[in-house]
Amino acid sequence: MIINIVTLFPEFFEPLKLSIAGRAAAAGLVEYRVLNLRDFAEGKYQAVDDYPYGGGAGMVLKPDPFFAAVESIGPDTSTGKVLLMSARGARFRHQDAVRLSLEPVLTILCGHYKDIDQRVVDGLGAEEVSLGDFIVSGGEIPALAVVDAVVRLLPGAISDHESASTDSFYEGMLSPPSYTRPAEFMGMQVPPVLLSGDHRKISEWRREQSERFTRERRPDLLESLEEA
Repeated sequence: MIINIVTLFPEFFEPLKLSIAGRAAAAGLVEYRVLNLRDFAEGKYQAVDDYPYGGGAGMVLKPDPFFAAVESIGPDTSTGKVLLMSARGARFRHQDAVRLSLEPVLTILCGHYKDIDQRVVDGLGAEEVSLGDFIVSGGEIPALAVVDAVVRLLPGAISDHESASTDSFYEGMLSPPSYTRPAEFMGMQVPPVLLSGDHRKISEWRREQSERFTRERRPDLLESLEEA
């Protein structure tokens, strides 16, 4: 997989050298190409933003640097699926990570400041993606989250597939709680069933806890499962 990232702040993506994302790149499973948006701006000052038409506070990122950046990716390498990190986007979910992990190429656009010119979305056919109902300073942190969620699903990125398959959202619910040694800590005991060696009872307990946590914290997930 090739992941192109267009951003005003390439330094944000240094973490892609770490952990699973870094190991996947070292193994040749993914290649990250980070493009500095300002490199594609024209004029002496390489301005990438301007005042919004119609008035209002804040600055809007101009369309031409984005189009120039995306154009620079081809034609030898397709831009593939284009994503824009945007508070107006649909909420990113596990099934989206699964869907995107099947793409050979992803191009991720990071907005900043007040907004990004709508013609970037319309002209590039970008899919707008949001992490949730909150605002952050720019698209870089959401883009990192999306990349990590996608890359860890690539075959070979995680050596222990069973570990990934028991994560939250993998089967539509939150994962059960986990425990490790010591069996007693500050008066708190590990649930006896986990020490029993009875794999059937352990599996049942984990399923019950998964359902309990999901019902208490994310009942919407259970409703989605019931509708499916």
